[in-house]
Amino acid sequence: MPEDAPETIAEKKLNPVVKTVLEMGPILAFFAGYVILKNKVFTIAGTEYSGFIVMTAVFIPLLAASTFVLWRLTGKLSVMQIMTLVLVVVFGGLTIWLNDERFFKMKPTMIYLLFGGALGVGLLRGQSYLSLVLGEVMPLDAQGWKKLTFRMMLFFFALAVANEMIWRTMETDTWVKFKTFGLPIAMIAFFMAQGGLMSRHSTEEDTPKDKTPKA
Repeated sequence: MPEDAPETIAEKKLNPVVKTVLEMGPILAFFAGYVILKNKVFTIAGTEYSGFIVMTAVFIPLLAASTFVLWRLTGKLSVMQIMTLVLVVVFGGLTIWLNDERFFKMKPTMIYLLFGGALGVGLLRGQSYLSLVLGEVMPLDAQGWKKLTFRMMLFFFALAVANEMIWRTMETDTWVKFKTFGLPIAMIAFFMAQGGLMSRHSTEEDTPKDKTPKA
């Protein structure tokens, strides 16, 4: 019995609906709060803060709490989740401390540059770091992982450029909508577009089918 315990913990699965709520909840809360508070100014300790800054201060602990709950429910966090939380704390903290919303707007750029750069370094070393994150849900052969990783690297760099262009040239309202809805939609569209690659390089058919189901 004790020998089975670690395996049980490692295999903890989370309801997809709960997972989506925990991952998207803080982002949607930020959007809703921003819409309500965007035209308001709050004076705290003699300093005026916009609704955007106030919602940034709310978003940081919300994301930290949801990440903690994800860890408690699943027993693990991906490198992407950890790095996202770290960068949100750093750039969100700078936004609040310096009372300058530009730092929070830069955060997606830094995240996507970091992830894209990491994938690029892995490819130069002949490795697919993406397979370490998605290997459990997307069984691909080595060539498939290389191709998908390369495309994902370019996609991350494109998102970084898009984020810079939008926050530097457009109003805050536009950037908030892009961050809340545009980025998740772009991510879904990217993976949907990779359907052909995934089917060509899938290794699911290579999985032995004569395994006896566990009682």
